[in-house]
Amino acid sequence: MKARFVIVALISLVLALPLFGKTYKSTYPVPCGDLWGAVKDTLSNADNYSVEENDDAKMTASYKVKHAVHVTITGAVLQRTNRVTLVPKGTGCEMQVVSNYSGFEHNDRDDFKKRVDDFLAKSKDAKPSEPAKPADPPR
Repeated sequence: MKARFVIVALISLVLALPLFGKTYKSTYPVPCGDLWGAVKDTLSNADNYSVEENDDAKMTASYKVKHAVHVTITGAVLQRTNRVTLVPKGTGCEMQVVSNYSGFEHNDRDDFKKRVDDFLAKSKDAKPSEPAKPADPPR
């Protein structure tokens, strides 16, 4: 009887873990519109993410991390769903990522943040420089 109780308790705990997702916040010195472009580009990588919900007006998305499959004690396979929301903060933007998992093998929040940061850095480098101002006419 004790063994059955322990197994039921473990299964309940494993199924309840997604409820304990933590919100991680990162502030960027760019407008949310620019950051949203980086988030959408990051999520468009089908090798890493599967987008479940996307709301451009609210700048939120729910997504599954493709490499994030875990086998529980019962043998069931779980895939984690995370959520990203952008919140304007003055002239900048705060990215809030609710991640249900961060561990030794995969760190969903940091992996996602790094990919967004990489896209922002690439897009900043790719922006054309200011056009040259015309020379002042001779006097």
